[in-house]
Amino acid sequence: HMEEDAGKLIHDNAGTESLIDLNRAGVPLLEIVSEPDLRSPEEARAYLISLRSILQYINVSTANMEEGNFRCDANISLKQFGDKELGPKVEIKNMNSFKAVYEALQYEIKRQTKLKDADERILSETRGWVEEKGITVSQRSKEEIADYRYFPEPDLPPLEIDSTLIKNINEKLPELPSVKKTRLMDEYSLNDYDAEIIIASKQIAEYFESVMATRVLPEDQKVVYGKNVANWIIGDISKLLDESGQNIADLKFTPENLFNLMDSIITGKFSNAIGKRVFSEMSKSGKSPDEIAELYGLVQISDVSVIELAIGSVLDRNPQSVSDYLDGKINVIRFLVGQVMKETKGKANPQKTTDLLQ
Repeated sequence: HMEEDAGKLIHDNAGTESLIDLNRAGVPLLEIVSEPDLRSPEEARAYLISLRSILQYINVSTANMEEGNFRCDANISLKQFGDKELGPKVEIKNMNSFKAVYEALQYEIKRQTKLKDADERILSETRGWVEEKGITVSQRSKEEIADYRYFPEPDLPPLEIDSTLIKNINEKLPELPSVKKTRLMDEYSLNDYDAEIIIASKQIAEYFESVMATRVLPEDQKVVYGKNVANWIIGDISKLLDESGQNIADLKFTPENLFNLMDSIITGKFSNAIGKRVFSEMSKSGKSPDEIAELYGLVQISDVSVIELAIGSVLDRNPQSVSDYLDGKINVIRFLVGQVMKETKGKANPQKTTDLLQ
């Protein structure tokens, strides 16, 4: 449906007054209306996430729910297994987050089920979601056709869209999320979960590919680097963005810096612990990993003679642990590795340390 935004009403919690916001009035809207094909709040949420990705990828909209660029009116009807007809339709209006849609639908299932079990009538109506209370509230009845505010317009002719036009548009479309997901899984051996998170946001998918484009890698290394980059984006970077309220475009360090950090960890120049500290400094200053490592003296120690010195010191201080290990308590090795790491301020190569201790 092609529409125009008519503005919105803002109701106070007490229900005593409403404000009219006309700032968006006249803004063009595209309303996508589905058949009743979804069967759970989980499916509804997954559908919306996928739809938002598609709209972002084809540059139709930023589809930012918090800014009101992507909203959802969810219709929900209950029916018992075996029934052919759906129950009365209840519409929940203007939700602006995936969480709100999911929780509002869950609430409505419970509310309508309770009415149905008590043989009470479920009204066909429009309801609003009150996030603070976790409930829906009635806004207006939709019992009659007139309540839908539909008016026939005889002067609007049918719009015929032929297959040639559709074919031409298809050929001009950019790579869509589902296609990109399959490609990333094939190219970098990402699992389904990781690939789904990477492609869910166009910005994150573009950032991932920018990092991987830093260097031309052999096929076997593409898998190793791809998985590491994906893990850091899904883990540390997502956590950083959540805590700071930023978008991935706001990061102070470049995609090249993230690649170089991964490279330093994979090649053993940095331990994981050093990598975490370098990442933390990168996110604050935007400096390169090498600049930060040099500034704070964080380069990993792989020199066998230096590690052996630290090991000798640790063994001298922990004779009981040595005795326990020689008596067969092999888990003691973890404690000793930790002591060597402490001795070297986290710089010793963990694998070399373990091998040398053994």
